[in-house]
Amino acid sequence: MKKILLDTDIGGDIDDALCLAYLLRQPLCEIVGITTVGGEVEKRAMIADAICKAAGENISIYAGAEQTMLPNSLYPIPDGAAKLTYWAHETSFKKNQAVDFMRKTIRANPHEISLLAIGHLTNIALLFLVDPEIPSLLKELYIMSGVFSDELEASMDMPMANWNSWIDPHACAVVYNTNVPIHKTFGLNITSELVLTRDDKFNLFNTNLMKAVEDFGSPWLENNKMTFHDPLVAACLFEPQLCKYQRGFIQVESYNQQKLGMMSFLEDARGNCEIATSVDRYGFFEHYVSISCK
Repeated sequence: MKKILLDTDIGGDIDDALCLAYLLRQPLCEIVGITTVGGEVEKRAMIADAICKAAGENISIYAGAEQTMLPNSLYPIPDGAAKLTYWAHETSFKKNQAVDFMRKTIRANPHEISLLAIGHLTNIALLFLVDPEIPSLLKELYIMSGVFSDELEASMDMPMANWNSWIDPHACAVVYNTNVPIHKTFGLNITSELVLTRDDKFNLFNTNLMKAVEDFGSPWLENNKMTFHDPLVAACLFEPQLCKYQRGFIQVESYNQQKLGMMSFLEDARGNCEIATSVDRYGFFEHYVSISCK
């Protein structure tokens, strides 16, 4: 059984909700808490709570940082919050509560917490700065971020396409300059392979939980594909063989205004982290459906 702390910007791209649904149904997972990051963090917490309640679960949820570490003119909002009217949820969330909760939880469970970061890294960076011992007290840190492919990078709107780093590059740099016992990163070069198309026969949205996921993700799906970026990160906590990995160092650009948030990987056996380098696409979808849709 893994003890999971989930840090998420749920409420925009449907993949955060798909990730949460997987964790709620994964029998080897104990979600010890959920924290939210990004614009309107209280509404994001409400969405997370509504999805948990749709699964029949009551999970500790704390709203986190609404602003990035340094000023940023962008203020992303959770479009999925428009669907809150249709789902039961708590409304008493207050922002800037996440770091205290994470710190207390990790210190109460040293070397037992798997921290899963699927939003930008403001909450995580603030946590590491407030208590520099925290990284060494984690069991592992899994992050969805980066584009570790020159070919893909050239075809994307960079650095903005690498949202989780670009929106708060200074936070990202803080996190990647710390040492965690196990640190794995999953970039767009791998997660972008996990698009569910009409030709795929997986039937996702039959249960009450998955109907909630579909509802909160529907504003996103009006104009975007359904890509399972974040669910891959969660699945690999329990089925690491779904991907192959390389060890090395990750550098985050936090000074050059034209390249803010861009992440580069240097393969090195002495490195402090690993990146996913390939994924078993069909194996992932079979595993995801077998867990999330039962």
